[in-house]
Amino acid sequence: MFSFICKRILLLIPIYIGLTLSTFTLVRMVPGDIVQVLMGERMVDPELHAQAMKRLGLDQPLPVQYFDYLTKILKGDFGNSFRDRSPVLNDFFSHFVPTLELAICAILIASVLGVSFGIIAALKRGSWLDYTLMSASLAGYSMPIYLLGPILTGIFAHYLGLLPVSGVISVMQFLDVEPYYGSWLLGSFFSDQPGAFWDVIKHFILPSIALSTIPLAMIARMTRSAILEVLGEDYIRTAKAKGLSPTRIVLVHVMRNALITVVTVIGLQMATLLAGAILTETIFSWPGVGNWLLDGFHNRDYPVVQNGILLVATALMLISLLVDILYGLINPRIRHAAK
Repeated sequence: MFSFICKRILLLIPIYIGLTLSTFTLVRMVPGDIVQVLMGERMVDPELHAQAMKRLGLDQPLPVQYFDYLTKILKGDFGNSFRDRSPVLNDFFSHFVPTLELAICAILIASVLGVSFGIIAALKRGSWLDYTLMSASLAGYSMPIYLLGPILTGIFAHYLGLLPVSGVISVMQFLDVEPYYGSWLLGSFFSDQPGAFWDVIKHFILPSIALSTIPLAMIARMTRSAILEVLGEDYIRTAKAKGLSPTRIVLVHVMRNALITVVTVIGLQMATLLAGAILTETIFSWPGVGNWLLDGFHNRDYPVVQNGILLVATALMLISLLVDILYGLINPRIRHAAK
């Protein structure tokens, strides 16, 4: 198992280097003068412009800039924002934690409901329940977040008044609750303000539901397909012939062999949620990494954009590594084949 993990880690090294090169190149292909953007509408004196370019390290040739950038990354130095000089790593974690919490809530909803719907649809194949669940999953997959988000806020926030519209905490309690290491959930849990934790939970409900619809549909359909494939195997017919109960057959024999597909889908969907939650964050005014990167892109803030993307990609690669490890734990044949 150790050699299996080491091989997976070694495979990530060239991917990581290629990612640094691509982010460094693509960010600098965006048109616009960074100094002029930072100065706003004011005219910049040519001498001051040159001094600013030198201070930011942008007066050097691109290969020199890239080598300096890569050297700092290897030392764990992700630089400071051009705009407010704050450390990029600290800003990243303060924005990534809310995105991670939102993604975890969404993937939990999607996994529990998706796997349950997939199992029921597979066991009731061809029935009205199967068609209903799969039709609902297709509708959820087809519904874009920029349409579903306003619908949910219109029904549950404006019409029924049950849930808040946006943000992570109510205005009345904003001054009494601060994030704990970037986490509003932990900050509200340890807060002395009555009802703060439940208030934050209510803010999570609508964006979590909106973000979970597409992965829920994918997990449900892939779970159904995987279970149907396993149900056709010879050892399942043997288990039935031995008189094993249907519950034991499904939980012990079917699910264990169908888990590879399910884990793959859940891992990929978790990575998708982390990388693509920007629409949900924009609709619900969520203080996540997507909005942070978008602001950095608009401000031509090179350290924020290139290092922020790199840090998000690092999180995605760690998720991919975790999925590979789970493969080996679920099915020993995979890790033996990798030796």
